[in-house]
Amino acid sequence: MSVKTALRRVPRDTVDPSLVLGALAAAVLVIDGDDRILYANAAAEQLFQSGQAYLCNQSVQALLPPDCPIFSLIEQARHESQVVSEYGIILDTPRTGHRTVTVQVSPIAEIPGGVALSLHEQSIALKIGGSLASRNAARSVTAMAAMLAHEVKNPLSGIRGAAQLLELGASEEDRQLTRLIVDEADRIVALVDRMEVFSENPQVDRVPVNIHQVLEHVRRISENGFARNVRIIENYDPSLPPVWGSRDQLIQVFLNLLKNAAEAAPADGGEIVVTTAYQHGVRLAVPGSEARRHLPLVVSIQDNGDGIPDDLRQHLFDAFVTTKPAGKGLGLALVAKIVGDHGGIVEFDSIPRRTVFRVMLPMVEEGDRA
Repeated sequence: MSVKTALRRVPRDTVDPSLVLGALAAAVLVIDGDDRILYANAAAEQLFQSGQAYLCNQSVQALLPPDCPIFSLIEQARHESQVVSEYGIILDTPRTGHRTVTVQVSPIAEIPGGVALSLHEQSIALKIGGSLASRNAARSVTAMAAMLAHEVKNPLSGIRGAAQLLELGASEEDRQLTRLIVDEADRIVALVDRMEVFSENPQVDRVPVNIHQVLEHVRRISENGFARNVRIIENYDPSLPPVWGSRDQLIQVFLNLLKNAAEAAPADGGEIVVTTAYQHGVRLAVPGSEARRHLPLVVSIQDNGDGIPDDLRQHLFDAFVTTKPAGKGLGLALVAKIVGDHGGIVEFDSIPRRTVFRVMLPMVEEGDRA
């Protein structure tokens, strides 16, 4: 059935405009002549982390900083009675965080001084690309793990055996060299064994997991170890449904992310904020099918460190990429692999004093338990 045919079958008087606005990805606010908010769609609720009941009748000045250029766009739209827009406006508030948005303001003739304010985050496509890039990085590590296991471990066993045979008839000086060969072969095999956690089609026993119990366990480990000098702040939504996944693997994910945050946080005044939230509208295609999986559960790990260098951002989830002098560069690659195996995605935003890693996970749905 074509779109036109479907539209003909729907009586026009049955289409609720609020449903259409609620389905938009852009945040939409309807503002009257006194700068009061009359309407906010679902995307605006998510952007400002507030419900429509709170936003409506709220002044726009309560949501945006006084020097925000959006105010001048609103006045321009009112004065000229035409649509105005601007790209690349920085929106930085406690509710929205640091975002780059495209703003469009349209006058509403039926409301004196009224305008429709549309905010579209420019980084949405970049975030999706980055999230999929993390999955691709995980897949490349999977292929690397399979290649290493097949092409490296087998020849190494032969090299190690030959070195042990040579050692039997070698002098003491030559034995030092054969032992060096054996030790290095063992070291490379240990590295390959660590890479095998990235193997394809892992056997995972999945059950409904309370994500807050996972995070509480990770917090206790962190506070008694690597994060003992860092302040950890919890901002949880206690109403979240369970995740369909592996408790042990999710502990590994958030332990890695929290450890990275603790190492990035400054020695004096280091702070990590762990947040859980429920979001609408994010769906991801299930590989090999036409199904779409809803990813409503969001866990954010935020630190106040120096941020991620620009030259590493495109390759942050690749194996062996690290900023730590003694780092192995497998932590974030493992995070991307495990989150991808759970059907989720991981993304990050980073500016100095505010780096946030967000993990989006599916909740338990009908049919999962079966």
